[in-house]
Amino acid sequence: MQQTFVSLVHVVNRPAEIRGLGDFLRGVGEVLHGAFTQYEIILLNNAVGAGIDAEIEGLSAELKSNIFLLNLSVPVNKNHALLAGLDRANGDYTVIFERIFGQQPELISRLFEQTRRGFDIVYLQAENRATRVGIFYKMFYSVLKNYSDLKVDEKAHDTRIISRRALNSLLRLRENLRYMKAIYSLVGYPTAALKTEILLPDYSKGFNDRVKTSLVAVTSFTTFFRTLSLWIFALSFLFALVVIINALLVKITNYDLFGDYHEAVSGWTFLVVIISVFFAVMFLNLFIMSVYLANIYQEMKARPMYIIESVKRF
Repeated sequence: MQQTFVSLVHVVNRPAEIRGLGDFLRGVGEVLHGAFTQYEIILLNNAVGAGIDAEIEGLSAELKSNIFLLNLSVPVNKNHALLAGLDRANGDYTVIFERIFGQQPELISRLFEQTRRGFDIVYLQAENRATRVGIFYKMFYSVLKNYSDLKVDEKAHDTRIISRRALNSLLRLRENLRYMKAIYSLVGYPTAALKTEILLPDYSKGFNDRVKTSLVAVTSFTTFFRTLSLWIFALSFLFALVVIINALLVKITNYDLFGDYHEAVSGWTFLVVIISVFFAVMFLNLFIMSVYLANIYQEMKARPMYIIESVKRF
């Protein structure tokens, strides 16, 4: 048994996740009780109105005494709910444990064993991603890789163990627009991966949420849109230069760049094309600027990322 205090954080985001929660808690509780001298389980009820209490009441008195149920007043982003649990964690190490690993609670001990080798953050790494929108993810992680200094593992599960010093540093990053994999990378500290055969979940049903999260990550942690704006400007300038040269050639020689003969007359079509292109470029740049302004506005409001309605002991 390790002379260590471990906090386990688990977030219940949907009412459907309550079914079988008791068995999940028994499994992780048995491992925590057998492996560590002291432990706590912090449950975040992000499915407001759901009956989590009934699942907990059937547990043993000893296990219930180590459970803290945090009921949020309104449902929030799952990353904000997770932050509420991390804020409450008191352990020397904190484990974020997903429901999909409920049948393998022994992974908690395996994660902890890796920390004994000098790692502050150890996460589970999937062999692949179970998704029908693989191209989208490849594009997203390609942007992160090429337009930021972040070291983000595209096959990383959310399940991981974090040392006290790494967690303290992570909690100092109080961004409202949170992309947790990027924040883990910003925190740094020695990090290792533990491979698992369980695939990353298919988030295609929540594709709109995935798009929003990707937009937050790209605008908040990379220079992609700034680089894109620069290329749009450069291409627009080159296009305008070619059009001007072509117009001068037609005006002077009556032949364009392709050697075709033209009468130097009204140029109405040419004017319409130029106006259309530059209006498109202008509005694209306005859109990019609006994304950044929205992010700045979101941060300046400084709203709380979560509100805890109650803390219950059993």
